[in-house]
This record gives sequence, C-alpha cells and structure tokens, in this order.
Amino acid sequence: MKNEYLLLTPGPLSTSETVRQAMLKDWCTWDDDYNKEIVEVIRAKLTKLATEHEGYTSVLMQGSGTASVEATIGSSIGPNDKLLVVDNGAYGARIAQIADYLNIATHVVAPGEVSQPSLDQVKTALEQEASITHVAIVHCETTTGMLNPIEAVATLAKEYDKTVILDAMSSFGGIPIDIGDLGIDFMISSANKCIQGVPGFGFVVAKQSELEKCKGRARSLSLDLYDQWHCMQANHGKWRFTSPTHTVRAFYQALIELEQEGGISARHQRYQTNQTTLVQGMRSLGFRTLLNDDLHSPIITSFYSPEHSDYQSKSSMTD
Repeated sequence: MKNEYLLLTPGPLSTSETVRQAMLKDWCTWDDDYNKEIVEVIRAKLTKLATEHEGYTSVLMQGSGTASVEATIGSSIGPNDKLLVVDNGAYGARIAQIADYLNIATHVVAPGEVSQPSLDQVKTALEQEASITHVAIVHCETTTGMLNPIEAVATLAKEYDKTVILDAMSSFGGIPIDIGDLGIDFMISSANKCIQGVPGFGFVVAKQSELEKCKGRARSLSLDLYDQWHCMQANHGKWRFTSPTHTVRAFYQALIELEQEGGISARHQRYQTNQTTLVQGMRSLGFRTLLNDDLHSPIITSFYSPEHSDYQSKSSMTD
C-alpha cells in the first residue's frame, strides 16, 4: 500500500518501501538464520558505525528508545554512585526522571531548553561533588533540535575520570561521530530514528569493559543491560525474551540502505541540505525558528507557531 503522507516528526519517521517489505516474512526469534545472520550482523554493523576503536560492543533491547536509556541508567550506575545530568530539554529531563524513579542520586545542570549547557557549571559540579561517578548528556535534544557540545562535555568528564553516557537517540546515523574518540562509555539510540527503521527496539554501543562492570547491578529483570548483552554474546545473537523480529529484519534492511546511500557522512549531508531548504522556505512564509542557527542540528528544527494558527506541534523532521 502506497504511503499517503510523510511523517514530519522526530521519529517514527517515513520509511522506504523496501524497509516495509522486509517485514512481510515471519521469523522465529530462536532460529540461527535470524540470530546469527541478522542480529549478529546488526550488532557488528552498529559497533563499526559508532567507532573505529577496539574494545566496543553492542546490545539490542526490546522496547522504545527510553527503555534502552532506562536499561543503561539502571544497569551502569551502582547503589553508591551519583549521576550528573545535563538537562536542556524533555529528554535530558527524562534521564533525570529515570534516575529519580530508580533512587539514583543526581545533580542536574539545567540551562533551559534554548541554551547549551555551561561548561563552567559542569566543571564546578565535578569539582565540588566528588561523589559524581557518571555524566549523562543528550546529543541532539529532540525537544528543540538543539545540538549539544558533547565533545567538550565528554572531554571534561574524562578529565575527572567519570563514566560518560550519551543519549544519541536523534543523532546516531545522521551525524558523524566516533564515540571512541570522545571517550563515550555508553551510547544509546533507537531503530526508528536516523537509521530510518521502524519502532520496536533500541540499542546500546558500549565499551565492553564498562558493560562487564554492570553485572548484577540492574534494577529490573527485563531491562538488565548486562544480562541481555551476555546472552547475545554467548549465544550468537539470541535474545533473552521474545524479540521484535519484524522490526529487527526491517532495521537490517535500513542498515543496508544507509550503506548504499554512502554511509553516515552522505546521510548527514542530505539532512543538512534538507534542513537548510526547510528553514529558508519556512522563513519565507513568515515562520521563525526557535533556536539561533548556530545551535541547530540538521535533524530536527523547531518553529514558533504563528499567532493566527491553531497548530500546536513545533517539530519537523528533515529527512
């Protein structure tokens, strides 16, 4: 069935016909031709897309992107640890909310949703609170399209020997980064964002040495990041519980199409071109962007709603 409209949302987003066709076959979640030939290939491709450095691995988690964020927060942070959260949008705030639900001590740096975090504030917190063990930041804040200075924040965190957690939900696959170069310990994203798959699972690319430290820490059975990874690692892609097979097969196809497009750099260029075209066109119609141009990501652009309109949503996806 032909898609009748485009989704102008931060994800789920419009998918190609071939990605949708990949879901027409049924797969058994325990079969080798699914786990070894689909899941394991996906894991290897994700790790390679994230970094050229050795010592990284990946794990897939059923559920929304938030489920993977919660799995990472709940599995990587010990009972006596403390998390510094950069909150300049709904998804930074959600990390802090997850930590609160899990009774994890937090320090929140919250500059507001139209401002980047102050490195001085982050540095002061790290200097004054030795109990901080982890730093979490969102790369592209889905609320506004803000592109946060992850390199500067990660470098600062590593100067104080902190574990760095990156929510790259709305950026991975669309913006070139090497998490090994940045010293990122855990990077989280989702199937239905810039890889251009469909919803159903998220994934974490992590330093294996850090992931192995998560053994026995999880605050949830189904969101035990270490146990999920260990099961996949030891059993050639096997999931602990029923996997979203159709979504996974669609994602495999989406990864192939990313490669055919020319990889992340080519997709990034397309996104940038589309974002520039979008902004120019919207401004010609009288719309104003929420953020200054130097703060925009090429992924999401937010506009003020015109006073004469009843339209409430502010986000447009530029794929």
